Amino acid sequence: MITTDMTPDDAGEYRSFVEDLKRRVREARLRASVAVNQELVLLYWHIGKDILDRQKRLGWGAKVIDQLSADLRRAFPEMKGFSARNLLFMRRFAQEWGDEEVVKQLVSLLPWGHNIRLIQKLADPELRLWYLRKAVAHGWSRDILLLQIDSGLHAREGAASTNFSRTLPSPQSDLARQVVKDPYCFDFLTLADDAGERELERGLVEHIRDFLLELGKGFAFMGSQVHLEVGDEDFYLDMLFYHVVLRCYVVVELKSTAFKPEHAGKLNFYLSAVDDLLRHVGDQPTLGILLCKTKNNVVVEYALRDMNKPIGVANWETKLVESLPDELRSTLPSVEALEAELSAADTHEVRTETDEA
Repeated sequence: MITTDMTPDDAGEYRSFVEDLKRRVREARLRASVAVNQELVLLYWHIGKDILDRQKRLGWGAKVIDQLSADLRRAFPEMKGFSARNLLFMRRFAQEWGDEEVVKQLVSLLPWGHNIRLIQKLADPELRLWYLRKAVAHGWSRDILLLQIDSGLHAREGAASTNFSRTLPSPQSDLARQVVKDPYCFDFLTLADDAGERELERGLVEHIRDFLLELGKGFAFMGSQVHLEVGDEDFYLDMLFYHVVLRCYVVVELKSTAFKPEHAGKLNFYLSAVDDLLRHVGDQPTLGILLCKTKNNVVVEYALRDMNKPIGVANWETKLVESLPDELRSTLPSVEALEAELSAADTHEVRTETDEA
């Protein structure tokens, strides 16, 4: 509330002052929460390491975990996370992450619940580290982390057929290749077998947040059916994005059929038009991503071989429900109902595992 004795200039200065203080408080709270999480994860790692060391050196059996849990709970009744189950997981946590520096610099940046799921889902240390780095870089929630693991993001990223190495300079070509996947998983959509490009496009626009998540970090949505006028004729891009890391426009064309060479030719034309009509000074060459229902990699290779614009071709996949008969499809619960149920179950499971740590 602004006092009445303030001049308009004073009132403006005061509002600016308050907004600045709010920002600083929010930033301080965020730093504090991150620091608290790091300390908690490091504490759990040290507890787990100490348990491992003593069991190995002194031959302590499994019963020591129950005794330790009881003693710690009695000493710190206000603290959660000292259940026997969580202590066992601390031991496993220390066993899986043996390098303290890695834990300090990277692992501790994720919440405890994330770390539990990473170890439960991924036995391969290198693969686990790959997803950990991605989760830290992208700020994934636990649900999104699980979604990316289940969809095999590590195998899809950079797997699309492209001509980037020939049409883009290094390191732009390497960065561009990393942002294009194959296949793209549109599990947030439910489409009929005979759905066309417009139905696919409409579904992606309606679920644009999910689509942006699947595209990956750095994509900004600019619009669908974006109008271009070339030679007094009208053309419309299915979807237009801007990639803030690559510093370039990205045209996404959607096909509900198998890849055909003429699809690449049309996209090549669109990229030329965007470069001339929309691209600004400082922008890198516009990228094209062609998403098809299926593709023959040999046909794609021949189609892209002499194209002078950077184009990537990938498949898209959606829910299994699309192949079910109508009478069965209608009996299935909605996507929203399933997500709500899974989210509730996930929350309950993690609380059980960590004793609400």
